[in-house]
Amino acid sequence: MKSESLVLPDKVYTVSEITQLVKLELEMSFPQVWVMGEVSNARKYPSGHLFFTLKDAGSSLSAVMWRSEVARLKYELKDGLQLVCRGKIDVYPPRGSYQLVVDLAEPKGKGALQLAFEQLKEKLRAEGLFDPQHKKKLPLLPKKVGIVTSPRGAAIVDILRTLERRFARLHVLIYPARVQGEGAAEEIVEGIETLGSLPDLDVIIVGRGGGSIEDLWAFNEEKVARAIFRCPVPVISAVGHEVDFTIADFVADVRASTPSVAAEIVIEKEQAFADEIDHLERRAVQGVRNGLQERKHEVTYLAQHRIFQNFKIRLLNSEQQVDGLETRAREVVRGEQRKIAEAKARAALLQERIFGSFRRRLQDQAAKWERLSAELHSHSPLNILKKGYTLCWKDGGTRIVSKIEDIEKDEDVVVSFYQGEFFCRVKDVDRESRIESRAVKEK
Repeated sequence: MKSESLVLPDKVYTVSEITQLVKLELEMSFPQVWVMGEVSNARKYPSGHLFFTLKDAGSSLSAVMWRSEVARLKYELKDGLQLVCRGKIDVYPPRGSYQLVVDLAEPKGKGALQLAFEQLKEKLRAEGLFDPQHKKKLPLLPKKVGIVTSPRGAAIVDILRTLERRFARLHVLIYPARVQGEGAAEEIVEGIETLGSLPDLDVIIVGRGGGSIEDLWAFNEEKVARAIFRCPVPVISAVGHEVDFTIADFVADVRASTPSVAAEIVIEKEQAFADEIDHLERRAVQGVRNGLQERKHEVTYLAQHRIFQNFKIRLLNSEQQVDGLETRAREVVRGEQRKIAEAKARAALLQERIFGSFRRRLQDQAAKWERLSAELHSHSPLNILKKGYTLCWKDGGTRIVSKIEDIEKDEDVVVSFYQGEFFCRVKDVDRESRIESRAVKEK
């Protein structure tokens, strides 16, 4: 039998060419596509890239999220999640396989933020951050309170207004921080750590006004929750929403539904003390009034009784005795007054003697001072210059010449009289001649 010969076509493709054609066709056909499926085999590599598989009852599709997209995820992408993913189809030539490059992944049936909230809540609950045993008690009578919030928001106004109206003596420290948007969580953490390090702070209020879950998300960040848990000072979470809770509410030592309520919680015990004091004061006053009224009734009753007839006589006798004692007391006072007057006279005489002795001593010292002043004046350099003596200076008149060894030939000197001075240059120096010999020569 004669075998058939192989007839080659006009075009034969290489594997790479086929792969490139498929890659081009798929990428052009699916530049952007939405795919729904269940996550399985999720793996995050050290590079930060996330690889996983989307599957349904009949098929599976490989998927990848690059590091930059993973960093924007609010929740943890893990096996079992139902996702709706947006991306594009990409062919990987070395394996000839295709995959979905995901740039957006939303949980099916609930938002990404809500899922992230539930995941973090469950994680921190498992670690014990919500346990009541870790909750710190608020101080009985706080004196200094710290506030971490926006300095321009309604929350700070509500807190300060409540504190001022109810307890104006409280010392307030405000740490300004953004409470919404990028970087808000970092500033809130910094505020909690800074105020928490102060040794004399009693309590910290952390919060803001109400808003959507996106607006309040900074208080759902894990870093904020852990900063509240680590804080050595009791923390009140005061995010302005009545029904919904944030992660900060669960971790905080006390949760307040609004910033105003947080301020009232801080000072409620102080107000309770003040109310109790007012109540006790009213009871004391009323008790005294009641007691006085009872005593008044008793005195009226006794005054009408017969026994008081003798009491009146005894009272009159006592009044006479009091008059006698008063007379004797006046006589004793007069005697003491005479003794005091005599003592004053003796003291005045003694005082005059002391002052006389002091005046004489002062006059002697003044005379001695005048003699010493006159003697000092006679030895004064100026007084000596008046007699015709002079002073010789060198170095421009800054250093006095006290001996002949200080003078050199051709040196400029200054000669000072009592009044006036002149400048000269030394023509010659005679270190041997003395004033006594010069006086002998003149004679």
